[in-house]
Amino acid sequence: MTQLQLFRASILHFPEPTTQFNRDVACFRDGALVIEQQRIVAVGQFEDVAAQYPQAQIHDHRGQWIIPGLIDSHLHYPQTEMIARYGKQLLHWLETYTFPTEDKFKDPAYAARLSEIFLQQLLKNGTTTGLVFGTVHSGAVDSLFSAASEKNMALVAGKVCMDRNCPPFLQDCPQSAQQDSARLIDKWHNQGRNLYALTPRFAPTSSEAQMAALGELAQQYPDVFIQTHLSENLEEIEWVKSLYPECGGYLDVYDKYHMVRERSVFGHCIHLTDDEWIRMGEARAAAAFCPTSNLFLGSGLFNFVKPRLHNVDVVMATDVGAGTTFNMLRTYGEGYKISQLQNDPLAPLEGLYMMTQGPASAYGLTGEIGNLNPGTMADFVILSPQFDELTQLRLADESEPADVIFALSMLGDDRAIAQTWVAGVCQYEKNKKE
Repeated sequence: MTQLQLFRASILHFPEPTTQFNRDVACFRDGALVIEQQRIVAVGQFEDVAAQYPQAQIHDHRGQWIIPGLIDSHLHYPQTEMIARYGKQLLHWLETYTFPTEDKFKDPAYAARLSEIFLQQLLKNGTTTGLVFGTVHSGAVDSLFSAASEKNMALVAGKVCMDRNCPPFLQDCPQSAQQDSARLIDKWHNQGRNLYALTPRFAPTSSEAQMAALGELAQQYPDVFIQTHLSENLEEIEWVKSLYPECGGYLDVYDKYHMVRERSVFGHCIHLTDDEWIRMGEARAAAAFCPTSNLFLGSGLFNFVKPRLHNVDVVMATDVGAGTTFNMLRTYGEGYKISQLQNDPLAPLEGLYMMTQGPASAYGLTGEIGNLNPGTMADFVILSPQFDELTQLRLADESEPADVIFALSMLGDDRAIAQTWVAGVCQYEKNKKE
């Protein structure tokens, strides 16, 4: 008989999709989470749950908090090693740092090593699912999916497609982009917990022929993800207009090629027009908010008014390596500052929602990730809010949940992550000796 495991701690999650974050959050100050093999069996008050499962092995984490495994909705695994590189704005940064670094991933051994380092950084920071950009090398995506499969992580990833306006050593062509992407879809999509994302880097690096080829795949595989960049930088937007003069704007380029739909996740979306926000809402596409990256590259300040008005899902993302941290709670903290500058502060529980149930709902995955409901995969994080003398001083035992999340968004980092569990297995434990 499989051993049930019961985790006693304070528990915080959103059981259902919502826009009423304070009202619809579930919080159990003395809570219990029961798992059996890969999935959650029960969640609730400790006294009630423990009485139902007297045979369960108890893990006592009183004084700590359990939240769902975090979902990072936009980041680049090849850029792990170039995080925190001094640079100018987007286009200069790509040419100076990004493209030379990504060339290294033509070496399978190098790609395999960086895949392991990248996933370890996610787990160390409590992230159990990422929407990840690979490189133009399909073998590098194989390496990433293989490494994630060994850990049974739910990963969404794709081969970057570029056939112009990038160095020759990183170019593919319309035919190879389509063939490589189709091979990767057939090999990895819906295999285990893997999900595939068609990944044109952004409109300027794909010709019309390549966009058309990827658009054919988008129609052929309606449940794959689509991930790319959109309206990050004003110079970039003008460049897109010059390359696609027949389109009605940046979003319209993707729309022309059947890439604006459910499970389309557009990174940044800082400078969208009203019509573009309306179209995003109609299509049920998501906008990935990347605050640390937007600040680091000086791209602009994301405004929440328009996506709220037009019912566009906004999801949180680190955008490593222009993003400056793998830690999603710290990423929310920078998002709070951006919203505070616009007199519209982003509340802590809304920030938590944007990295848990919010993206799971946007992607149609609420039965698998993003919450702690019975039946969901046992992806969860055990937080230690009082991880040093300052946080011990700042956070009393009876701090409200929103205050705990907010304090960790300003003061926390990987030191606040005690354990990260993926599909019922502890894949990271702080201070554990290998």
